[in-house]
Amino acid sequence: MKRIVPDVTPPIAKLVPKEMTLHGDTRTDNYFWLRDRQDPDTIAYLEAENLYTEQVMKHTEPLQASLYAEMLGRIQQTDTTVPLKRDDYYYYTRTEEGKQYAYYCRKRSEQLELLNEAPEELLLDANALAEGQKYCRVGNFVVSPNHRLLAYSVDFDGDETYTIRVKDLATGLHLPDEIHNTYYSLEWAEDNATFFYTVLDETLRPHKVFRHRLGDAEDVLAYHEPDERFTLEIQKTRTKAFVVIDSSSSVTSEIRYLNAQDPTGEFRILLPRTQGVEYDVAHHMTGPARGEADFAQHEGSFFVRLNDTAKTFRVVQVPADNPAKENWKEIIPGRDGVTIESIHAFRDFLVTEERHRGLTEIYMRRLADGATHAIEFPEPVYTAGIGPNAEFETHSLRIEYSSLVTPPSVYDYDMTSRIRVLKKQEEVLGGYDPSRYRSERLYTKAADGTEIPISLVYRDDFQRNAQAPMLLYGYGSYGISIDPVFSSDRLSLLDRGYAFAIAHIRGGGDLGKPWHDAGKMLHKKNTFTDFIASAEFLIAHGYATPSRLSINGRSAGGLLMGAVINMRPDLFGAVVAGVPFVDSLNTASDATLPLTVGEYEEFGNPEDRAFYEYMKSYAPYENVCAQEYPAILITAGLNDPRVSYWEPAKWTAKLRTMKTDQNVLLLKTNMGSGHFGASGRYEYLKERAFEYAFLLDVL
Repeated sequence: MKRIVPDVTPPIAKLVPKEMTLHGDTRTDNYFWLRDRQDPDTIAYLEAENLYTEQVMKHTEPLQASLYAEMLGRIQQTDTTVPLKRDDYYYYTRTEEGKQYAYYCRKRSEQLELLNEAPEELLLDANALAEGQKYCRVGNFVVSPNHRLLAYSVDFDGDETYTIRVKDLATGLHLPDEIHNTYYSLEWAEDNATFFYTVLDETLRPHKVFRHRLGDAEDVLAYHEPDERFTLEIQKTRTKAFVVIDSSSSVTSEIRYLNAQDPTGEFRILLPRTQGVEYDVAHHMTGPARGEADFAQHEGSFFVRLNDTAKTFRVVQVPADNPAKENWKEIIPGRDGVTIESIHAFRDFLVTEERHRGLTEIYMRRLADGATHAIEFPEPVYTAGIGPNAEFETHSLRIEYSSLVTPPSVYDYDMTSRIRVLKKQEEVLGGYDPSRYRSERLYTKAADGTEIPISLVYRDDFQRNAQAPMLLYGYGSYGISIDPVFSSDRLSLLDRGYAFAIAHIRGGGDLGKPWHDAGKMLHKKNTFTDFIASAEFLIAHGYATPSRLSINGRSAGGLLMGAVINMRPDLFGAVVAGVPFVDSLNTASDATLPLTVGEYEEFGNPEDRAFYEYMKSYAPYENVCAQEYPAILITAGLNDPRVSYWEPAKWTAKLRTMKTDQNVLLLKTNMGSGHFGASGRYEYLKERAFEYAFLLDVL
């Protein structure tokens, strides 16, 4: 049974009706006023909700402390990542017990066997950066080609607006260069004096690329993307030959490239944009190596992954100096049921990540003769991917592997000998025994007959008798795959008898590009009905029962949470909706808000009546009604640029006045962070412990 709210009075938001009319349809929004942070009632309401949440959850504080201690006790607090080779340097991060943030370090050694003996250089101490700050997140961290300068960026508010600084690694001193209002991507040219970066417009869209030369007071605009659907990202090819600007919307791409040894030159378009065609590239060259005299004159070719003739993508080879279509050579054709997700070029191999029936497979193609092989993985359900690989002239491929029972593991795979070497597996302290846990891949059918995969994990003493609690997770948007990975935090639920499941619903990329297309735009409701079908299947087969089935989703996964509890509140006992995108129709109707225009190709533009009516039919905030709802915990971030704080706040306020039950409803707003919650690793664990305590308490 769900616990009844204690004798504490919840805050009630004031009603200020605002009418909005579109397509002759008038809607009244009583809580529109919460968008105004300058209204003193706005912050007062958020703080009142936080106080109410604290009061309601006060009796769980011992449980929260116990959960936090468990989670912390499983983590190797003093730890080091696997070093990544770049030229003669090995870069890594490390953590120390009691410190919230990472230390960014490197060692120099010409021989890997002597690496441990090499002295450590501390490049950046994020703990020092964070002193006196409520929030601290390092964005870019890019060392110059000669390894003498570090360009990095930092965000102190959680609004994902970063400031770039440059550090002289020889002296440890910062240069006077400081650039504000920047975003995630930054790349150096090969002259070691110039870098390129992106800046944000008023809707927080990365819309311009600037060229900065150290010491210059004024930066030069390299490219401006006027189309509001598109965002910009800067990359550098693994060959170090080109700086690349990737301009992309949800369904269309265009790439510009510049010789990295000529930073004042002009960017060239590789393939002009065609609406509905996405592509990305991996550069390849067989001529002189980086640093040799005629390197700059040897342009090589691009391997291009594109979906012009196949939704699941194909790969063609395109000369860098003459990319006209008549010069293309198809390397890998498109195939039904197999989506090519990424391509990676090395001197002798082309590596692809391909998704088949929800699992990622990694293939090596030897460029000399086209011979192809795949890496074999030991478990039937797993998550594998290509990790960071900085070197072009290598046969060693770094890969990352995990499953619901196997902790994250880093391997180096020799593409020639096919030998895989485990470099590190995340240590789980406290005697974790993977043999005590079971994972499954199940399939249910949606109303239209489509098979929906479900990944499931539980302890070996779990009883399929419809009595045990379960947490079902879902996302289902933007073509993002929610793959089955290990979480040591999750053991606190599994060891208390929980089962944990992931519904691989349409709208995500879990089964490739067509899976995404089947859950977007005017097919968006498939996302919600797939999740409901997954819950019904788990209940029907004894894995769960509605009163003990809790569900969780964040961001667009919060849209999912809001939609399904409007549609089928009877199926669920508790909900954790993290920074939920629940005021989706109102947000989509305001082009001045961050992300809105860019998401027209994901959810539709409500200026079109068909999309307006469709979005109105499922938008969680619009469809709150007088009915019983499960117990609900909602989280928000005051500085969130992706899902503005007022979406979860308005949803909470409306639910309070509309729902007919006495089940607990809580809103917890982090007043000093954004979309991703607390930035410190210990504070993050406290947030997770709070959410788990809520679930354990109400169920």
